Amino acid sequence: MPKNLRVESNPPASVQQQDSPGGAEMSSLSLTGKSILKSLSEKCGDDLHGFLSSMNELREDPVGVLKLLENSGDWGLALKIFEWLIDQNDTHLSKESIELMIRILGKESQHTVACKLFDRVPLEDYALDAYSHTSMIHAYGRIGKFERAFSLFESMKQNGVEPTLVTYNVVLDLYGRIGRSWNQISSLLNEMRSKGFRFDEFTCSTVVSACSRQGLCEEAVEFFEGYKLEGYSPGKIAYNALLNAYGRAGRCSDALNVLREMEGNDCPPDVVTYNELILAYARAGLYDEGLSMIDTMMSKGILPNVITYTTLISAYGKAGKEDKALELFIQMKESGCLPNVYTYNTILGMLGKKSRLKEMMEIFFEMKTRGCTPNRVTWNTMLAMCGSKVRHNYVKQVLEEMKVCGFDPDRSTFNTLISAYGRCGMGADAYKMYNNMIRAGFTPNLSTCNSLLNVLARKGDWKTAESVMADLKLKGFKPNETSFSLMLQAYARGQNIEGIQAIERELYNGKTFPSWVLLRTLILVNFKCKRLNGMEKAFGELRRNGYHPDLVIFNSMISIYARNKMFDRAHDMLNLIRQSGLEPDLMTYNSLMDMYARTGECWKAEETLRGLKNSQCKPDLVSYNTVIKAFSKQGLMQEARSMLSEMTNVGISPCIVTYNTFVSGYLRLGMFTEATNVVEFMIKENCRPDELTYNMVVDHYCKSNKYGEAIEFISKIRKMDHTIDDELWRKLSMRIHEKARS
Repeated sequence: MPKNLRVESNPPASVQQQDSPGGAEMSSLSLTGKSILKSLSEKCGDDLHGFLSSMNELREDPVGVLKLLENSGDWGLALKIFEWLIDQNDTHLSKESIELMIRILGKESQHTVACKLFDRVPLEDYALDAYSHTSMIHAYGRIGKFERAFSLFESMKQNGVEPTLVTYNVVLDLYGRIGRSWNQISSLLNEMRSKGFRFDEFTCSTVVSACSRQGLCEEAVEFFEGYKLEGYSPGKIAYNALLNAYGRAGRCSDALNVLREMEGNDCPPDVVTYNELILAYARAGLYDEGLSMIDTMMSKGILPNVITYTTLISAYGKAGKEDKALELFIQMKESGCLPNVYTYNTILGMLGKKSRLKEMMEIFFEMKTRGCTPNRVTWNTMLAMCGSKVRHNYVKQVLEEMKVCGFDPDRSTFNTLISAYGRCGMGADAYKMYNNMIRAGFTPNLSTCNSLLNVLARKGDWKTAESVMADLKLKGFKPNETSFSLMLQAYARGQNIEGIQAIERELYNGKTFPSWVLLRTLILVNFKCKRLNGMEKAFGELRRNGYHPDLVIFNSMISIYARNKMFDRAHDMLNLIRQSGLEPDLMTYNSLMDMYARTGECWKAEETLRGLKNSQCKPDLVSYNTVIKAFSKQGLMQEARSMLSEMTNVGISPCIVTYNTFVSGYLRLGMFTEATNVVEFMIKENCRPDELTYNMVVDHYCKSNKYGEAIEFISKIRKMDHTIDDELWRKLSMRIHEKARS
């Protein structure tokens, strides 16, 4: 599930849970009170400051006037009066009036207003109560002013005001939100224990959620189990927080154990519980199992919500099953569950990555016609489309339109552009965006580092990637599965086998959790490096952990077995594909045909091609080239020509690989005339022979001691093929002379 869609299964300990001192509403106002309120309301639009200066009641009892406004529910007028009190710069501003104003704004959740207002007041100079301190710490945290919140918490303790359990819960939540703060959380928990506080449901859920956000699954489990050992009984919110930690790590078996424990402790699961389970299945690659949870939910009278569907849509999209995701999107709407902005963002991102731009624009139009307003993520997704060189010029246009709609670029915007430029190999532009991000005042985070790793992985620059990883750890971030996957890709592209083996050791020794994503990446990078043993070990680990391989994994295993002529194991993989409920695709068939071609079983290769034509897939150029190669290697040139005719009849044009296969086949049979005829045909059809083509012909002439014919061939071809320059001519001539002397 996309991160911005995640709904807190454990809402932060709200200051509303505190016992608010005073503030009990009066059943009725006195005649004097009503008169004051009437006068204030009438003067609100006129010279209010002048009127307030003339009010004896306000000068004599400002707290009483504010209480009248609190009970009437007019926080806006109370704010204006309090601002007037600040402007007077005299004794009217008191501890009681500040505490009352904090309470008034807190009740209305006016966090931004409260922070802006009390930035004008030196709160540390007033002996405010614990409730007021906690309210302001919460408010500063809500608007992202974490340093101010922590500063107020420390001054609170220094001034002798004892924090309450709610205060500690609020501060724990803030540490969880800023990240990289497990040491601070641990220290705060020890402080709470030393003061005799008993943890409650919010303490537990807040700490577990903080661990979950930072990828600290083991720490979350350790705290949760310790919580139970101390005699506490977790509630639904705490259990759901633990499920979220397991879900993010893709540990679905552990998540299922939590569900069983909940039911055993008479704590019935709710829709949040099942959503976390579905997330766990999705992260483990068990998409169909996740989908089946919808039936389980409904059998228990729990209706799936927008998060349920969006999680599954995201999972299928990431697995490359876009059509299944779109089918689920339709099912969602038909069930009466309305998509929200996060659902649309998920669909847009999925389609954008596959360059299905027409459908993407249709979804974007549907989103706006349904009254679903695009948010910052929507615009970032649209920017991600602009990463290719073709659409590079539209970045500025999209950014300007984004600003017009009230969204300035933020850190996620820069991360999106860094990643988009990296995907299309535009490393210089990616680093330019990174520098722009720093200049704009944004601090890089884990997503930023992963975006940079993505750029470096595509270049195979594993040395710089290692320095990024080291800097990541130095700044207190814990690399996630994406970080390790990108490092593996950098090592593979740079052919650094030792780097791959180092991550393998961490994975198999239990230092790094073996997630589905990480094991899948390990299989694919080993395939790229032609490491059969590495692939088999990672594949075995994948299945041992209960994960389901996808078709890409199966095809890679078949291909590596084909290259190594391990036919039985290749067929075992084919059987596993069918047993898993998957259908072989074009890559599967092409890998099997390549295996048969390598072993000289040309008729089996042709039979596989016929099977491909009878399936839902259609043969491509690689399919036909592979079978042509199979026949050619066996000297069956007539069958190869028949396959060429079939290929052109279905509208597939031959390429240089096709022609070179025929040239090679004829030369092996000593049919020089036919081979040179193919070369001449290539020139006429504007499919220019390459150096390999000419080297093959020259080498076979020389192998047959026909050096004169070889010279005659290159002389004739030079007149026909104007792309042969002097350098290539000299290389071919030298090749003939060297073979004649040897």
